[in-house]
Amino acid sequence: MQYFVVMIDYGRRGREAIVDPEITRREVISRVASGEYRNISFIHEIADCTVEDITAEILGEASLPGIAATGADLQASHFDHLRDLRKHERA
Repeated sequence: MQYFVVMIDYGRRGREAIVDPEITRREVISRVASGEYRNISFIHEIADCTVEDITAEILGEASLPGIAATGADLQASHFDHLRDLRKHERA
């Protein structure tokens, strides 16, 4: 059996693992390319009791080379910066 785990990071709101045994590699690539999957922490392929991190491969095949696995960190930094700005405005 082969399936994919796509971990989405929502920053402070938490994470979500999308696991669907019916989804194919092609469908994962399609969802990444369409923007349905954003802020991806990692994508793992599970096959025959082995786990392989295929995040870079999928992002490359989806033609999104500018999106790094640290995109969630950048988003969290942006939210932290906005929070700090609001904090200083109140003072």
